[in-house]
Amino acid sequence: MPLLGTAFYFSKSPRYIPLPIIKAKLFSLSLLTILLPILLYFLLKNLHKVNSVQLQSTRERILPLVLNCIIIFIVVQRVLPQNELIELYSFFIGILLSTLACLMLSILKFKASIHMIASAGVLMFFIAISIHYNININGSIALFCILIGAIATSRLHLKAHTNIELIMGFLIGIVPQIIMLNYWL
Repeated sequence: MPLLGTAFYFSKSPRYIPLPIIKAKLFSLSLLTILLPILLYFLLKNLHKVNSVQLQSTRERILPLVLNCIIIFIVVQRVLPQNELIELYSFFIGILLSTLACLMLSILKFKASIHMIASAGVLMFFIAISIHYNININGSIALFCILIGAIATSRLHLKAHTNIELIMGFLIGIVPQIIMLNYWL
């Protein structure tokens, strides 16, 4: 989802950003937010720290969420520093806050839906980009709302989460993005 939000930003932003910079940012984010987490999952699986990719227990979620916080912190410090692209910096700070909130809930033995956290955060970022640049992306926002509904339905169908866990996940994803709007919108 962070890569999706970043790619969407680069495709919709009217600011001039040289193509090599865009490619470098997207490549770095691909490595840090897709490839590295996959490798870390296999490492944790081999070390018997996680049983499956679903991370069914709150205890199993703690270490992957800590590692994700570290990865997002690296992204904020090295790939998207505040003085370059304030919108993306704020988006990733919102992701970091959402991940920290999910981590705290996992420590307190509550399992919020990480799928909903991620998709709600990206939805709010899409809405903020639309407002910030005064562009009409209602079709993209509507399509993403349908996708979020499909994600929530599938999580319920698989009995992976309850309604409360999905609602909490949605709120944990959207609220930090709304808070971060004060810094760039």
